[in-house]
Amino acid sequence: MRWTVVIPLKPLARAKSRLADTASAGLRPALALAFAQDTVAAALACEAVADVAVVTGDPLAGRELAALGARIVADEPGGGLNAALAHGAETVRSRDPGSAVAALNADLPALRPSELARVLHAAAEFPRAFLPDAAAIGTTLLAASPGLELLPAFGTESRARHRMSGAAELRLDAVDSVRQDVDTGDDLRAALTLGVGPRTLAAAARLLIPEQ
Repeated sequence: MRWTVVIPLKPLARAKSRLADTASAGLRPALALAFAQDTVAAALACEAVADVAVVTGDPLAGRELAALGARIVADEPGGGLNAALAHGAETVRSRDPGSAVAALNADLPALRPSELARVLHAAAEFPRAFLPDAAAIGTTLLAASPGLELLPAFGTESRARHRMSGAAELRLDAVDSVRQDVDTGDDLRAALTLGVGPRTLAAAARLLIPEQ
């Protein structure tokens, strides 16, 4: 099974506010874009991925991610993360009703195509499945097999909500790059330790990141 990956991205000017202790307001938009670019590039390089659809209303992000090969879906609902994901999945399936769809965070700058493939192959064994984040509280990936609604419930404590929705929790080792999203300075340090993509590496070089 090959998947269409749906990646939501809020306007860059409002992205990554929790990185305020690490990146100034002037640097955070570029950092958020770099995260998204490295995430999209890795997803497109994954052998289990047929297509990547990015849901965003940000013109700059749309241009830059389209240049990488992503399909851009306008964030018409403007209703937040879960509304964007539901809209993206609906748009994908309006063109191809038989698509297997996976929602993926836009802030996975250390993402490895081979690790994403492992997660998606495991998800294919279930009607709906999700992968918890590195903190074991949130979610970085939610997958729905053909014919099934995605039913995204991202946000605070989304691991519990996705489990309660009936999605199977994927318990995999050695897929740290798919779990390591970046919301805080500590998250960014963890991603840098794993090894981030080239755009994030260049953007992070402009930051003063203190040692833990």
